Amino acid sequence: MNVDFILPDIGEGIVECEVLKWYIQEGEMVKEDQTVADVMTDKVTVEIPAMHDGIIAKHYYAEGEIAVVGQPLFALTIEGEENSTAATATATATATATALAESQATHSVIKDMAEASHLKSSSATQQPIAISQSLGEPSVQEAQARALATPAVRKMAREQAIDLQQVTGSGKNGRVLKEDLQEFLKHAPDPAVDNLASKSAPVARGQRTEPLRGITAAMAKHMADSMRTIPHFTYAEEFDLTELEQLRQALKPDFSAQELRLTLLPFFIKTLAVSLKQFPILNAQLNEPATEITYFDAINIGLAVDTPQGLLVPNIKNVQLKSIVEITQELAQLTEQAKAGKLTSEQLQGGTITLSNIGTIGGTVATPIISKPEVAIFALGKAQYLPRFNAEDQVEKRLLLTLSGSADHRIIDGATLARFVAYWKKLLENPKHLIIHL
Repeated sequence: MNVDFILPDIGEGIVECEVLKWYIQEGEMVKEDQTVADVMTDKVTVEIPAMHDGIIAKHYYAEGEIAVVGQPLFALTIEGEENSTAATATATATATATALAESQATHSVIKDMAEASHLKSSSATQQPIAISQSLGEPSVQEAQARALATPAVRKMAREQAIDLQQVTGSGKNGRVLKEDLQEFLKHAPDPAVDNLASKSAPVARGQRTEPLRGITAAMAKHMADSMRTIPHFTYAEEFDLTELEQLRQALKPDFSAQELRLTLLPFFIKTLAVSLKQFPILNAQLNEPATEITYFDAINIGLAVDTPQGLLVPNIKNVQLKSIVEITQELAQLTEQAKAGKLTSEQLQGGTITLSNIGTIGGTVATPIISKPEVAIFALGKAQYLPRFNAEDQVEKRLLLTLSGSADHRIIDGATLARFVAYWKKLLENPKHLIIHL
């Protein structure tokens, strides 16, 4: 008998998702719990397993099409079973789908959240299929074919790089004659020059349109809503990380012994959590009508990660309770999972503030967009050695980094943000102050 697999609610009230890939084609055998397809919401990619052994009878959607929650995704022919009513079959599939929804966390693979700011395209196997469309004029070959002329005249036109459509024919029914070509050449520019120019400066005659889906669509909506509803206030400050870098170099062997790569980022994450304890207004959320502020004891720092799938923002939870070693371990794990497309929904939810390390790509100053409903976001610029005067008016080489932060001006004023950044700066520029917080 045939059983329809009903696409379940994958979480957070999702009503539709994109069919990313079919692993089992129509007519092919499938085993129970074998992955049949990947579907992608605006946050998560979920593996859809088979509920029984059997043969895939039908795909209700092609790859790249939008499947609707509560509707059949595929039909499965179950062998060795007695026929029953379609209602019973559908009920069985629905029950299996519900079980899938309840355990989706183990099948989830993130394609994103884009809760912070920014950018990016992806490969054809991971993103919606592009829709290409040629909107230009007919090709030269098509134009030549429509013009009336003998093969000999066409050959002469090709050799002289002449578009027959541009030549007025004097023959019957407008046929282009050899004499017409010769007359045309007398008044036309040098064909060789024209041919060279056309090769060196080709003219674009079309355009490409593709649907906005998945991560990109979610980011577009989220960022537009944030900019529309939150009055952003951006503040930048220069940090001197020379002493912190010396501490990092001293600690590197100990971290390497644990197979960990220590960068400056874990220090920024930990000191951000310490600073937020002194300025809890930055670790809060404002409700939609802007009538209540909710303060969070847990400091869950979201980290913008650049991946082949797009910008993902997983978060490290309860940073205030974790050491530099633990933060380094979790940071490495999250980064690896994000780039492999294996983050879970839990790792993407519950962030209270966001940190972007955009400086690893380049740039010194940014104007980051707040990830609503958070009230602040910070971006680290490129760390670079620059000359600075010391206390004795002597020039020294110092490791400097510019931190840029945006805050919700409805509840955070400029003075508060400046004091917060100054406190954070003091911790990072004087690493000995970190000892009591580690």
